[in-house]
Amino acid sequence: MTTTTAPTRTDRALATVERVGNRLPDPFLLFLGLFLLVGVISTVLSLIGTSVTIPGADEETAVRGLFTGEGLTWLTVNLGANFIGFPPLVTVVTILLAVTVAERTGLLAAAIRASLGSAPRWLLPYAVGFVGVNASVMADAAFIVVPPLAAMVFKAAGRHPIAGLVGGFAAVGAGYSTSMLVTSLDALFAGITNAVTAGLPDPGATVTPISNLWFNIASSVVLALVAGLVIDKLVEPRLVRDGAPTDMVAEEDDASLEGGAQADDEVAAALRAAPTDLSPDLAPDERRGLRVAGLVFVALAIVVLVAVLPGGSPWRNEDGAFLPESPLLDSTVFIVFVLFLGPALAYGFVSGSLRQAADVPKVMGLGIKDMSAFIVLAFMLGQFIALFNWTNVGSALAVAGADGLESIGLTGYPAIIGFILLASVLNLFIVSGSSMWTLMGAVFVPLFALLGYEPGFVQAAFRVGDSATQVITPMNPYIWIFLVMLKRYEPEAGLGTVISRMLPFVVPFWISWVAVLTIFYVTGADVGPGVGIRI
Repeated sequence: MTTTTAPTRTDRALATVERVGNRLPDPFLLFLGLFLLVGVISTVLSLIGTSVTIPGADEETAVRGLFTGEGLTWLTVNLGANFIGFPPLVTVVTILLAVTVAERTGLLAAAIRASLGSAPRWLLPYAVGFVGVNASVMADAAFIVVPPLAAMVFKAAGRHPIAGLVGGFAAVGAGYSTSMLVTSLDALFAGITNAVTAGLPDPGATVTPISNLWFNIASSVVLALVAGLVIDKLVEPRLVRDGAPTDMVAEEDDASLEGGAQADDEVAAALRAAPTDLSPDLAPDERRGLRVAGLVFVALAIVVLVAVLPGGSPWRNEDGAFLPESPLLDSTVFIVFVLFLGPALAYGFVSGSLRQAADVPKVMGLGIKDMSAFIVLAFMLGQFIALFNWTNVGSALAVAGADGLESIGLTGYPAIIGFILLASVLNLFIVSGSSMWTLMGAVFVPLFALLGYEPGFVQAAFRVGDSATQVITPMNPYIWIFLVMLKRYEPEAGLGTVISRMLPFVVPFWISWVAVLTIFYVTGADVGPGVGIRI
């Protein structure tokens, strides 16, 4: 693509961020260095007897050092467990097996061509924004599913696929704490908030999974519109000006299909062509495959509903409900896996892109090949995050930051803004929303309750800071998965490339989300059923 437009000031600023970020070491070496740095800092803090008091805890939490007898023993015992127990591996590898079959058999491409082939091009950025912002109902699986689908939608409509890829990831990550639907995160946050308010003299309204529902609905609509505008007006024009590639780098899939037997050349060719064949017209076998895949999807969905809806279902919790915790919520990965794999197999065999059962594991192997770099990186990520948690350095950072804001003595709405800012900064280091809310909620829910604020409103404010900045922090493990996706278009892309692509979303999302909260505050509207601003 030929560049005909001079770069803007924003382009130059983002290009600088990209160059600086790309000069960082290889991610594996980067996290090895961070691992050693945290090890040294934790050891020094441990030797001088550093400890922090987490509000609500019976005892002080001591910082533990890596380079001590206890720390070195922990490392030698848990090296394998830190890797295998790295949470994203469970989600990524499992779902990836099913999503790869859906992609390589051509199901996703055919579904997109059938449903969006005639959709107006102007609407796509906003549709991607809406789906991404609300995709947290799929939990972490959204980080894997939405971006590549968004890229395919853009490609099918003749728009820049990287814009869809970037927009999909940004909408999922920067808007992760909100959704029009009640999610497991709502239940988790509510449980933590109620645990904090239990001892307060006036705890306000009881916080439930729907206590932020009105705020979440309003936020999801606004953020979807903002995401669409950023994709349409900032991200895609910059990609065009930079002449970013619009096609994936060619892959040697034939070799990946070898699984102890000679690969079928015809199957390999079909699988290789399927994801990129996005012409608007569907062949008869593709239409038949889509119909059968749709029937299989409906049948599987009915089976899931029949299994979980009866009162005595084993997928309910001990109280007979699904919230705040239940086997159903813990089965999200399984449900997504089945709902992708079943229709994908049906489509593959009906359309002819799969010829025999032995082709299925070969196709799954293609997905593992694509993610091999991340799996290697996951070894170091797992060690670093496990060390960060075990040493209690993360807890010390959060408590120190919270105490600093509390000591300033801010009152009124500026204190809420300061609280959101602190959450946004801490989110760069602690991307687990439940962990950070446990620490921050223990300090700020009682503090703001004394100032007359409902705990449910404070929880809504926390959501803003908990999400907006997580798409630019290396601490987010899914940012490295996104980098693997981006490298399929831009092999030279690095962490700086990712951050420069994400920055245009962070500030608009943060400002828009704070604006929504401010409107609720000024008007006094309830943030959820029965939950106002003031106690």
